[in-house]
Amino acid sequence: MYDTILAATDGSDAANRAIEHAIDLASSFDADFHAIYVVDTTRYGQAVLSESDGALDDLEQRGEGILDDVAARSDIDITSEIRRGRPAEEIDAYAAAIGADLVVLGNRGLGSGPDQQLGSIAERVVRNTDRPVITA
Repeated sequence: MYDTILAATDGSDAANRAIEHAIDLASSFDADFHAIYVVDTTRYGQAVLSESDGALDDLEQRGEGILDDVAARSDIDITSEIRRGRPAEEIDAYAAAIGADLVVLGNRGLGSGPDQQLGSIAERVVRNTDRPVITA
């Protein structure tokens, strides 16, 4: 049913649940598994990030650590990707590039309030992608 699954993560609890679900699905369907972390340059502003010594590098290192943790949780092969930009757009673009049959992400991320059922990035991905999405 699924040949290629993409899971997006920001390290939040919801993203961690989504990763576990995506790993289970990839194992069940013997699917290729991809994980993506996007440095949200819109949150801080590209100008601020480029002027700040090492800020962008620090954010990417955080992403690498999160993706390393994802790889350590499973015995399946995981392809990891770090991108910069608007998270929803980068998730959708990467899903299209790899031909993902399914996108899995947390229902809300680190920047969402506790009362939100669906965070802004998850909502944008659900609304704008042309492939199935599961939120956890």
